[in-house]
Amino acid sequence: MTSKWQTLLDTSPIILADGAMGTMLQAAGLAPGESPVIWNIEQPDRVRAVHRAYLEAGAQILITNTFVGSRFRLARHGWAARVAEVNRRGAELLREEIARAGVNALAAGDIGPSGELLTPLGALSFDDAVAGFEEQARALIEGGVDVIWAMTLADLEEARAIIEGVRRVSHDIPILVSMTFDTRGRTMMGVKPEDAARKLIEWGAAAIGGNCGNGPAEILEAIQKMRAVAPHAILIAKPNAGKPEIVEGKTIFPATPQVMAESAVALRDAGARIIGGCCGTTPAHIRAMRAALGL
Repeated sequence: MTSKWQTLLDTSPIILADGAMGTMLQAAGLAPGESPVIWNIEQPDRVRAVHRAYLEAGAQILITNTFVGSRFRLARHGWAARVAEVNRRGAELLREEIARAGVNALAAGDIGPSGELLTPLGALSFDDAVAGFEEQARALIEGGVDVIWAMTLADLEEARAIIEGVRRVSHDIPILVSMTFDTRGRTMMGVKPEDAARKLIEWGAAAIGGNCGNGPAEILEAIQKMRAVAPHAILIAKPNAGKPEIVEGKTIFPATPQVMAESAVALRDAGARIIGGCCGTTPAHIRAMRAALGL
């Protein structure tokens, strides 16, 4: 039986991903310091509305509202015991909106970094990291996601822990991995795009690339470097809508839909196959990117 992931690959030379979740929820009233994942339980209609807007804009692969849904991140809000509930519900909300839209879009279970440093640099052991990500992945898969998407990572060991955690739950669900290259072309932990590409492919990632960061130009360079060492890999580009700026106490992302649309074409020409947006990207940006890509 062909998976929905393989079907999408077979029918879409370029795959349009969605845009930001966190900044969209902030615009909808998420308070500073409040965990967006909790809204899967307390404000599900607002989460649904974000998914619906991206589906209407033409997104073909959308992420669940679970980026900070691991036990490590939820513990900061007193919700560590509710990992299964919030992640399963996050997956269900997205699946329900896709079904309601009647389109062949994929639900991607979003797993973000733990927010901790793994040993020996920090206190989180590799085994504990794997167990935590396994717990989150299990709930997302039980909720019905089609793929797992680990994103905004800086540490290759953490990426390996996520992959191992997911594989303890499912041997075959596709795992997408995107890292953030925002420190002189490397991740915060010093990882080069070329090294990330080699390792992530070795560990079985179905697609690799970059997300977040300081805007499209940064990810363009990472995509070029990944393609040079992994020419056959499925590459992901999901940049922020420009470098964030603080204006009158608010974080602003300056890239307009037109700028992101032009960047999407450049990213496609550089070899990216899955293209979307991260922080600051709205459905208007995704709609413009879709038009520019001719989708």
